[in-house]
Amino acid sequence: MAIPFRRTSKLAKRKRRTHFKLNAPTMVVCPNCGELTLSHQVCKKCGFYKGKLVVEPKPEKTEKSDKKDEK
Repeated sequence: MAIPFRRTSKLAKRKRRTHFKLNAPTMVVCPNCGELTLSHQVCKKCGFYKGKLVVEPKPEKTEKSDKKDEK
């Protein structure tokens, strides 16, 4: 295996790494409920995709109702 003749400088290393960055996912507004969702995905809040109900949404739990059930 070849060994580099010279050490890679900080500048050369950093220039090479300029494209190693994270991109934020593309978010769209759900036309049914107005919640932000990933594009081309079923809305997690209402379960709609392209105006059709695909998944039945789960009922939301609240902390107060959970504490009452424990007593």
